[in-house]
Amino acid sequence: MDSTPTLAGAARSAEAEISSVLTGLLAELRPVAERHGRLYGRLWEELGRAAAGGKRFRGRLVVELHDALGGTRRAAAAQVGAAFELLHVGFLVHDDLIDHDMMRRGEPNLASRMAFAARDSGADEHGAQQLAEGAAVLAGDLAISLAHRLVASVDAPPEVHTRLQQLLWDTVFVSVAGELGDVAAALGLQDVSLEDALRIAAEKTALYSFQAPLRAGAILAGAPPAVREEVEAVGLALGKAFQLVDDLLGVFAPESVTGKSALSDLREGKATTLVLHARTLPVWSRIGADVGRADLDEGTAAVLRRELALSAAPERVAAQAREELAAVDRVLEDSALLARATGVVGAARAVVAKSLDDALSHVRAAAS
Repeated sequence: MDSTPTLAGAARSAEAEISSVLTGLLAELRPVAERHGRLYGRLWEELGRAAAGGKRFRGRLVVELHDALGGTRRAAAAQVGAAFELLHVGFLVHDDLIDHDMMRRGEPNLASRMAFAARDSGADEHGAQQLAEGAAVLAGDLAISLAHRLVASVDAPPEVHTRLQQLLWDTVFVSVAGELGDVAAALGLQDVSLEDALRIAAEKTALYSFQAPLRAGAILAGAPPAVREEVEAVGLALGKAFQLVDDLLGVFAPESVTGKSALSDLREGKATTLVLHARTLPVWSRIGADVGRADLDEGTAAVLRRELALSAAPERVAAQAREELAAVDRVLEDSALLARATGVVGAARAVVAKSLDDALSHVRAAAS
């Protein structure tokens, strides 16, 4: 889900620097790709289109925390920020493929556009779908590989280099574990408790969206281990709160808000915190048979949303999100080490809190 928050007070120059790194890298490689065939050139074009969207939230966290902690490696921070943006692109392309989604940010996604290219080349529907799926796997792999290339070539001392490369590897390793757990839970291949769902959310989303970018900024700034540990603590709490909010948005918010199908989570039967809470409530006897139906239509989904909205499940999810935001507040209040980072972390916390308010407004709308 790409309901990524926007830092209201973020410096536009950081976003511009990150975008410049991405644009330059993709522009450099696209002519090389075109020498390997027209479709490969088209794949790079679509990868560039996917990378051009979004709010640069993760990349800006790297740059802004680096600056707040007094770092002097601004260009390196922008390059590492761009790496996290490419990691995000790769994960989104793969996530759409896993979820069988053909839309992203309200437009046809990379797989969908590659299917168009296949039809233009004479493929039938089956062939177009095969090319689209293959292209999505390959494009996601390319984006993740490009993230590693950017980190590997960053201008920084050897010890900083080592920490950054280990961080990126850990991020990919753990995020894949979270994605696999998410898929397995949706298929009913493993029992998932609320604690398991939060752990999967932390692995799938919190690490690469909050913890790792913030830690990268601290590493580049030369922050001591104690600061890096506290940065990780607030990143974990922010990431969990973000995923909890996303669980609400994925069911109740319209596609114009999330950029993805409003049917996806219900159709896939994802074991989100919302669904897990609903399973313990009387509402499940009325909706359980329809959650996870591959042929779920919008009319039935609207009924499911209303039933869920009228239950206690959304407020239970919201309460968990508030607990995570309170954990962020406690770290900021108790830590002298993070005093200089309060503005950056506080801004991220504020927009996650606003996203929660927005999500609850969609819940109320579904209940009416």
